[in-house]
Amino acid sequence: MNFQVVDQNKYSVISAHVDRLNANNAPELKGVLVNLNKNSVNNIIIDLSNTSYCDSSGLSAILSANRLCKNSGGQFILCGLQPNVQKMIEISQLNRVLNIESDLDSAVDNL
Repeated sequence: MNFQVVDQNKYSVISAHVDRLNANNAPELKGVLVNLNKNSVNNIIIDLSNTSYCDSSGLSAILSANRLCKNSGGQFILCGLQPNVQKMIEISQLNRVLNIESDLDSAVDNL
């Protein structure tokens, strides 16, 4: 499995175990997100510390997570961005929309 989910008391952490978040695996991430939402998980952290590249399909999955959390009154945090992923998010100006933290500990502290 490319995405590991760890359920905590008030939130779930999705750890991406992919070097490239792209059209090949973004649908799997979206499926994980929808499943969490159906199970009333409103606060989600996605840890991309193992991911060095993200294309538009990956960004779409990330935006889906943000939308699902906000629509259910929860919070979405993205963390562990590698330089190329951070650059892609900044180019697309998603850093203005997304809550981004440097690492998982910081993300948990901000929930």
